[in-house]
Amino acid sequence: MDSMPIKALYQGGTGEIVEKKSRFIATTESIANEEEAFAFINRIKKQYWDARHNCYAFVAGKSHSLQRFSDDGEPGGTAGRPMLDVLLKEDIHDAAVVVTRYFGGVLLGTGGLVRAYQKAAQEGLSNSLIIEKHQGRPLKIDTDYNGIGKIQHILSKRQVPIVGTSYTERVLTEVMASLESLGEIQDAVTEATNGAARFQLGDTVEYALIDGSVKIF
Repeated sequence: MDSMPIKALYQGGTGEIVEKKSRFIATTESIANEEEAFAFINRIKKQYWDARHNCYAFVAGKSHSLQRFSDDGEPGGTAGRPMLDVLLKEDIHDAAVVVTRYFGGVLLGTGGLVRAYQKAAQEGLSNSLIIEKHQGRPLKIDTDYNGIGKIQHILSKRQVPIVGTSYTERVLTEVMASLESLGEIQDAVTEATNGAARFQLGDTVEYALIDGSVKIF
């Protein structure tokens, strides 16, 4: 399994720009497949039913295996593809963006349209929540009270997210360890506690840190 982190759209947003009296309203949403993407696109088209254009682009899959875009009546290559290029350049996964245009009466030309649609898409993304998804494994570390201070230092130094800690006769700390850091964490804890700490590993999951908390997907 590929352990490299990926950037993904987690929470959609909206952004708006005005170019020569034309309004460009970008709306973004997290999607997992083509069905979800088109449900979102159709919802935006109904919301902005009186707009001249509702252009879109979306990507899904770990390697952007699903890619679709539409100029929705704009000159070919001036809207959907430039918006898709923004998603690909930013390397954002599982994302859909619709840019709604209310025509202001002034022609922008092909170059102007490309810049406007890209700028609008970037504005929408800047108002969205983009997260970094990692591959990792839940790791439970069981130790006596003599070892907990050393373990906490190791975890803090490596910025390992702690899921929870329980204090009974011993101390049980559960963390989420990325696949890249897992072996090193175990080695450091083993050395610091002279082999007294015990480990319990969970299955590989996809996770992200959101507002300081671990979210498992």
